[in-house]
Amino acid sequence: MNTSSVALDKPAETPRAKAGSGDIAVCNAAVRSTAVRRTRFYAFGLLPVAAWGLLGAITLFWPDKPSGFAEEWPCTREFGAGALTLAAFWLLLAITASFSSLPRVIERINAGFRHFAPWLIVLPLFLALWEILTAKTGALAPPFFAPPSSLIEAYRDDYARLADSAWNSIKLLLEGILWGALTGFTIGVAIGWSQRINYWLHPFLRFLGPLPPTALLPIAFFFFPSSHSASVFLIALATGFPVAILSWSGIASVNKAYYDVARTLGASERFLIFRVAIPAALPQVFVGLFMGLGGSFVVLIVAEMMGVKSGLGWYLEWAKGYADYVKMYAALILMTFLFSGLISLLFAVRDRMLVWQKGIVKW
Repeated sequence: MNTSSVALDKPAETPRAKAGSGDIAVCNAAVRSTAVRRTRFYAFGLLPVAAWGLLGAITLFWPDKPSGFAEEWPCTREFGAGALTLAAFWLLLAITASFSSLPRVIERINAGFRHFAPWLIVLPLFLALWEILTAKTGALAPPFFAPPSSLIEAYRDDYARLADSAWNSIKLLLEGILWGALTGFTIGVAIGWSQRINYWLHPFLRFLGPLPPTALLPIAFFFFPSSHSASVFLIALATGFPVAILSWSGIASVNKAYYDVARTLGASERFLIFRVAIPAALPQVFVGLFMGLGGSFVVLIVAEMMGVKSGLGWYLEWAKGYADYVKMYAALILMTFLFSGLISLLFAVRDRMLVWQKGIVKW
């Protein structure tokens, strides 16, 4: 028997059989990948449960150390119960990850939980260390330091004054930012576009712009009719200088070929400014806004501490004057969330307005 007849007698693999074996391998790989992801999620998802459970156990079952200010800090039980409730919630999310099909809302919650899991571990451990150093051992002595559980009492008992102070700070801040951004943007565009305006305004920006606005507090409170208007001016000054400089830089750095093409198509001077120069300079304008927003926060708090009769800066000074440091920490935390929210809002506005430049500008 020759080899050719043996080869002819041997049954050949059909394309269907090859495809079937490939599908089985793909399915096995998908099953293994799913199992690995679920195992990692269980291992990593249970760590936040353990961290929040540890925080709750320390708060509830470790007795507070008596001090001259408190035998037992208020709201300790509420804080510990809240930590245990969060631990139970994270445990429920970890268990639902094993289900094959989940509602879309639960899947989004699980995805967010996986993304923020490291922070959900670090945060309760930090709070537990804070609780141990203050209420449990007294290593950080009151009244200058208080446990995190005492913040619940501050927000519960003084929420009306805190809310009023936060609202007044936001109004004052937005008013100053609006005036500063509009003025700085207008000056920056004018300097970047016109050499004649650049000649007259550039020296003022160079010599007066870097001056810290807080250094002008005494002069502003003297010349303006009220502390509110003086604070608006200082906040606008802190916002306007970086916006003007970055707007000027953005207008000056626009590619000249854009103007040549627009002029070839019959564009007017107005069209060149509003439809060519300003849109091309917007990325740098937003950089100036971010810089000005950070400076305006500093001026806002200093101005409220010095003269304004309502606001978070005033609240900080009032709490410090009465040695109520718990309320001072509560105001600082609220201030952090408010200012961070304003920065996030500005990021959202920038992403919306510059969506057409995402392939050019590095986010």
